[in-house]
Amino acid sequence: MTLATEGRNPNSLDIDRMSSQDIARVINAEDAKVALAVQQALPPIAEAIDAIAAALAGGGRLFYIGAGSSGRLGVLDAAECPPTFSTPSELVQGIIAGGEPALTRAVEGAEDSPNQAAADLAARRLSRADIVCGIAASGRTPYVLGALRYARRIGAPTIAIACNHNSPLGEIADISISVELGPEVIAGSTRMKAGSAQKMILNMLSSGAMIRLGKVYGNLMVDVNVSNQKLHERAWRLVQQLTGLGESECKALLTRAGNDVKVAVTMGRLGIEAEPARHALNEADGRLRAVIGG
Repeated sequence: MTLATEGRNPNSLDIDRMSSQDIARVINAEDAKVALAVQQALPPIAEAIDAIAAALAGGGRLFYIGAGSSGRLGVLDAAECPPTFSTPSELVQGIIAGGEPALTRAVEGAEDSPNQAAADLAARRLSRADIVCGIAASGRTPYVLGALRYARRIGAPTIAIACNHNSPLGEIADISISVELGPEVIAGSTRMKAGSAQKMILNMLSSGAMIRLGKVYGNLMVDVNVSNQKLHERAWRLVQQLTGLGESECKALLTRAGNDVKVAVTMGRLGIEAEPARHALNEADGRLRAVIGG
């Protein structure tokens, strides 16, 4: 199998002789190709969003699993879900070959063990209700292949994200997201274009699934976790945007709602207290639009 990600890029053959401005220009020109390449993969990305939303709605969890840069990107996306969407920390989990030490330094040989991937998923009690997304720029990383094979044995649905077409990872996944980006500016440095593409796709998967689950109203982050002063400011302004009430009233609503934006908005729009507002949202599976309309 010839890997496009391992080839030499003709546009950067003499990059070691270039000025800093020309280096930046070449990298920027290559980066500009990433969004267009990802655009070609929108149909399987949409399919994956629906599969993730269905799994989470059914009580399952989403596992991202990868090695090196790919694994770090999965861990990053998973870590952003609780503050952005108030999800439990176990709902979206990132697993990286080599474990936590691999987040900040290379763990030699970690990506070469398919059996360790199976053990890592088994330790988290993977079940057929969960969904597993394997991330590998090459599409052939043994650790990630082992993860998807184990998930298939368990009966959990699988997604592959690779930056080479017709990859082994894509062949064994239920949904294959394949983005062809061509050679990197620095040959084989898949933290560059491949990493950017993976980050874009992961943003779409988690954000898209959370939107499908009702965690966004319009384009507003109404399930934000109010964990610091900045987010408290954002929260009461969200309440203000959706109720039209004054600052002090919105802050009071938010306090009575236990810092839950959707509860505070429901209280303000329907003129009810926190408990009936919370009950109405629970009956609507947390979908604010179903409660207040709009």
